[in-house]
Amino acid sequence: MSNDRYVSPLSERYASREMQYIFSPDKKFRTWRRLWIALAETEKELGLNITDEQIEELKSHADDINYDVAREREKIVRHDVMSHVYAYGVQCPKAKGIIHLGATSCYVGDNTDIIIMSEALKLVRKKLINVIAELAKFAEEQKSQPTLAFTHFQPAQPTTVGKRATLWMQEFEMDLEDLDHVLGSLKLLGSKGTTGTQASFLELFDGDQEKIDRIDPMIAEKMGFKACYPVSGQTYSRKVDTRVLNVLAGIAASAHKFSNDIRLLQHLKEIEEPFEKTQIGSSAMAYKRNPMRSERIASLSRYVMIDALNPAVTSAAQWFERTLDDSANKRLSVPEGFLAIDGILDLCLNVVDGLVVYPKVIEKRLMSELPFMATENIMMDAVKAGGDRQELHERIRELSMEAGKNVKEKGLDNNLLELIAADPAFNLSIEDLQETMDSAKYVGRAKEQVEAYLKNVICPLLKENEGELGMKAEINV
Repeated sequence: MSNDRYVSPLSERYASREMQYIFSPDKKFRTWRRLWIALAETEKELGLNITDEQIEELKSHADDINYDVAREREKIVRHDVMSHVYAYGVQCPKAKGIIHLGATSCYVGDNTDIIIMSEALKLVRKKLINVIAELAKFAEEQKSQPTLAFTHFQPAQPTTVGKRATLWMQEFEMDLEDLDHVLGSLKLLGSKGTTGTQASFLELFDGDQEKIDRIDPMIAEKMGFKACYPVSGQTYSRKVDTRVLNVLAGIAASAHKFSNDIRLLQHLKEIEEPFEKTQIGSSAMAYKRNPMRSERIASLSRYVMIDALNPAVTSAAQWFERTLDDSANKRLSVPEGFLAIDGILDLCLNVVDGLVVYPKVIEKRLMSELPFMATENIMMDAVKAGGDRQELHERIRELSMEAGKNVKEKGLDNNLLELIAADPAFNLSIEDLQETMDSAKYVGRAKEQVEAYLKNVICPLLKENEGELGMKAEINV
């Protein structure tokens, strides 16, 4: 590692080696050569004077790229594609004359971009499914654990820890649906020439329209795609990049929401993210256990959400059949969006896999608020014991205000039950009232909703993708 120049933290700290390789120069240039082979094979099969010997020569040097030759050539011609055409030709003298025949630079550049985004989406998909799987385990384990729910971060009717986890899970599941839609709709550019009209192929094939119509489908099949976009300028529509990065932004938003909840719960000491035995929480405060992984999820997620604006603006700013103001932006925004979301999902997987739940703290907080939430049940019991509903409603309102004042202004425990037991209008003993304090009575159908969601939605999803499961995330820092 060099210490005298900028190094991207996405590669040094956050993204996996697998995702980094997908966006590496080696992956790109190997894909260029695969595309040149596919083009040559297609042209030969459609009748151009290309020999088996030339094809085999191209295949024999598909992976041993002579980078030094390409770099030296680029210094002279200032063109990356033509530099690699030249370098490939040096290795393949018999095939030199048919490399890149009829194509423009975007044939390798844009098709490679689609192929790389497709592979990157598949890796994101795998990690997303594993996050969902870990959340499913957690939800199942915690489906019956009552906990105080919050609206506006104010105490609200109880839920369960597992039910809350399904809320996180469902958002990731929605992201998976979006990802599958976009991944399933990706098409190659194909080989359409400088302005998308295939004019060069009209010349090569002596105006044979039927043969020209077969070029793109044949290339797509050789590269593992179902089709090419039916029309284009010189490039595929940059709206494709917008759709892809919007998927990443959606995952980032879900991850951010999840990480915020974990940070708040860790503040409440109810749930904590993993904390290593030798991990330091603060340079000054040795006792601290900061939710640094969840904070990092939030930090990287904000980057991805904002990064999604780049391809949207780029798409909107393209002129006619193409301009080149997309190039520098694409080189940054697309790879970095993927590298960041890769790091985010690794962090999510690590956090969910190691979440620590503190039931005693959860119960204590819930019980401090439960008397207020139990007042309707208490009022019904008092009516059964002979009380007047309207009078009891007013009385319980007054006592709730008094108990709330004791908590907020005097720092005392919630003594609403004692106040009600002491009021003859209710005709209920403290023992009678404490019987209403079973928190499980107030969580509604939370447990049943968890079970139904896992059974009907998540389990079939995981079964369908069981070959993708079993990932573990390694966090570097």
